[in-house]
Amino acid sequence: MGDMGENGVSSMLKEVQELAEKFKVEEDEQYISPYAHLEKAQVLQEARIFHDGNAVRENPRKCCTVIAQLLHLQNTGQYLSGTEATEVFFGVTKLFMSDDASLRRMVYLFIKDVAETCNPDDVIIVTSCLTKDMTCDVDLYRGNALRVLVRIVDAAMLGAIERYVKQAVVDSSGQVSSSALVSATHLFMKSPECAALVKRWISETTEATQSPNEMVQFHAMQLLYQIKSNDRLGVSKLVTQYSQRNSLRSPLALVLLVRYTTKLLHDEVADGRHSGSYQEATSPVIKSGYAFLEASLRHKSELVVYEAARALCNLPAAEPQDLNPAISVLQLFLSSPKPAVRFASIRTLAAVANTHPRVVSKCNEDLEGLIGDSNRSIATLAITTLLKTGSENSIDRLLKQISAFLTEIADEYKITVVRSLQKLCLTYPAKHRVLVGFLSNFLREEGGFDFKRSIVNSIISLIRAVPESTESSLLHLCEFIEDCEFTMLSTRILNLLGELGPTTSAPARYIRFIYNRVILENSAVRAAAVSALARFAAACPSLRTSIMTLLKRSLVDEDDETRDRAALAVSILEDAIEKFPYVAPAEDAEGGEIPPDNPADDDTAAFVVLESLPISFDKLERSMKVYMAAPDTMNNPEPIVISALPVVEDGPATSAATTETDDLDIAATVSVEETVKEVVDPAAAVYAIPELAHLGRAFRSSLPVPLTESETEYVVQCIKHVFQQHIVLQFTVQNTIEDQRLDNVTLLVDDSDSEIFSASGEIACSGIKYGETKSCFTVLERNTEMPLSPSSFTCELRFTVCMVDPASGEELGDSFEEEYPVEDLEISTSDFMAKVAVPDFKKAWDAVGNDNEVLNKFALQFKKMEDAVAAVLDFLGMQTCDGTGAVKPGGKPHMLHLSGVFVTGQQVLARAQIAMQGENGGVVLKIAVRSDDAEVSQLVSDCIR
Repeated sequence: MGDMGENGVSSMLKEVQELAEKFKVEEDEQYISPYAHLEKAQVLQEARIFHDGNAVRENPRKCCTVIAQLLHLQNTGQYLSGTEATEVFFGVTKLFMSDDASLRRMVYLFIKDVAETCNPDDVIIVTSCLTKDMTCDVDLYRGNALRVLVRIVDAAMLGAIERYVKQAVVDSSGQVSSSALVSATHLFMKSPECAALVKRWISETTEATQSPNEMVQFHAMQLLYQIKSNDRLGVSKLVTQYSQRNSLRSPLALVLLVRYTTKLLHDEVADGRHSGSYQEATSPVIKSGYAFLEASLRHKSELVVYEAARALCNLPAAEPQDLNPAISVLQLFLSSPKPAVRFASIRTLAAVANTHPRVVSKCNEDLEGLIGDSNRSIATLAITTLLKTGSENSIDRLLKQISAFLTEIADEYKITVVRSLQKLCLTYPAKHRVLVGFLSNFLREEGGFDFKRSIVNSIISLIRAVPESTESSLLHLCEFIEDCEFTMLSTRILNLLGELGPTTSAPARYIRFIYNRVILENSAVRAAAVSALARFAAACPSLRTSIMTLLKRSLVDEDDETRDRAALAVSILEDAIEKFPYVAPAEDAEGGEIPPDNPADDDTAAFVVLESLPISFDKLERSMKVYMAAPDTMNNPEPIVISALPVVEDGPATSAATTETDDLDIAATVSVEETVKEVVDPAAAVYAIPELAHLGRAFRSSLPVPLTESETEYVVQCIKHVFQQHIVLQFTVQNTIEDQRLDNVTLLVDDSDSEIFSASGEIACSGIKYGETKSCFTVLERNTEMPLSPSSFTCELRFTVCMVDPASGEELGDSFEEEYPVEDLEISTSDFMAKVAVPDFKKAWDAVGNDNEVLNKFALQFKKMEDAVAAVLDFLGMQTCDGTGAVKPGGKPHMLHLSGVFVTGQQVLARAQIAMQGENGGVVLKIAVRSDDAEVSQLVSDCIR
């Protein structure tokens, strides 16, 4: 190039530039698939080439193209008709005469794809060609023919080729053997008959695991486990045999063995055969399994090493010393030149850091080196892991490192980092100023709604968890809403300011930020700002006069909602100012700060604005609907008060809605609202019976309790309607016998052994035809002077059977009395408890006090935490609060917050701690029950049995 003149260099550069522009134009052009505009008729016309032997020999590539077009039509929904498929299928079978390898492979693919839509007789014809290929000398043909044959034959035809497939499993050719093993795997899942046939090949499959071909070993190991998967002892022997024999050379086969070993260890732990350290396990299965996983960490293949390390890190209830070998290996992988290896190892370390941060902390130096990794996923995981494992002294340094990184990554990675920062602040509350300040800086940076919402949610969560951060966090949020483009975030922050701002040391500092929203924002934000100002005025009498001036300016707002809120607030505050004029507190004699003023106890403004309704609006709506459904409601002259409304139990959707306080998912809120609007009073059937009208309104109704199996001739269920002094048992009876009609149906309840309940009436039902379900009723009267205790009743269904013509339904004249025993019916204390959640469990718990608290400790026989939690909820019949109904993994003690309303009207609250105990399983339950009545607290505590 040094010999070229200046003109030559210029012309060369010009040519390069033109060539680059040409390539850019070609890249910008939209790619059009060659199969985009295929017509079925044209493709079928071209498929006639299959019948021309000379054309097939001379142009096999053309035949391959036509087959590809036919497959495209099939896969895009342009299916061939029966006649068309048969004709094409016969044409393709003639291509077996060609020796072209590519064409032969296309033929196999076509037969496998289209055979299912063809006539079974047509498929039988091609079977002979495939069988011939399966026994030829070309390995490519043999392997492919095997794969196709097992896809198109059924169990009856499989017997004819079983010998060939069985021999192919141990064939010297790895390609053929692997094809046979994969085919056997498909056959095993095809039908029970085929599975039984494949199970007879276990000796050949075992022999195939010794093959020098790595892929054959992999497929043989997979099939061997599949055959023994339903035999726990067989799987244990398989794992033990191959982990100790050390005969597998295939990394993929060893990965499978590691996974099978891991599953075996998980099953052993789930069955209660292990506790404590895995290195000191007494169970031989667990001991050998852990030893094999640890030995696999020294394998030469990175694939096996990582799989073993991941398996060790995922062992249930593992001790730190059990994880150390795996952590050391993963630490080495962090410096691997392969991005996939680095990502896999750091992702596993991030998961371990959730439960064992100290174990992972020794990798912090290597993790810090990955913050600048070119792969953003790796860098994000490095940051989040460091935030989980870092010490309090390293927080400032970490924040400086990730500050520049956060500006360069996408929002989805930023959200992950924000959540990690939130957890870090909860771990080190003393650093709340630094962390909240760091988060608030990014509120003013560019970002989408989800990113900004995650920061706001994190700051609000920190305010709730770390009260010391309230004032600084509120000021950061105030600065954010000065330039916030998201209405939902602005309204939420304004509501938070109205709630917490008046309780701070200097409430007046927030007024300016709030009023700016009244002037500058849209109608929804203006309405929220007016409500926030009203809360400040109600809570701080010294600010009422100045806030009144601001609120009166909103009386002429163009938005109806804003005007109405302002008018209501002004009316309430004017009345409060007149009745309770503000008097400045005396100056502190010691020169200290005067605490913020508080409204008087009987201040109407504070009561109306600050006090919330005892129940939510949706629950109020449901209670009103149930109230209106009760008999004689319209004739009641008494005014309706909240305390007189019936108790309405919370369902799962309502409970979830009340516990997710930090979620802003509008769709979830809408779905809950639509659910609660559909209110059907379960006691409506009782109210429709005039003889039961004197019982009044039902307190609650239970879910249907089956008293017979669903397959019996008479299906009986019971719904328990609880009243103050009675229980109405509604028995739903379904007749499943065609030639019978049931008349005068009653259910006898034997009350002879009960001192609490006595049967005082029955209401029979008649005319239960085949397939119909009707209800009969039994009334139990409760002795209110006796304490409640679990009661069991023997029940018997009695009725008259009328024989009828199944076709016309006419009576045949024959009838007789019949008695039909059903299961015993149990009435427990939990039947008298309504599931009613409280919005703030801690506040309600403190309000009830511990005067009537009952503390107890129980030992329960359960092997799993989930089963113990479900049983406790069933025993108590109460509603979970604060999202405590879901058990978190990790084996740590679980705390339940429960609430309910007893039949006597008392609110009942309970805190229950459930912990797994001992090597032999079992659960320890510690429970505290509070209510306004010590007897009720004791009754609820005694529900545990």
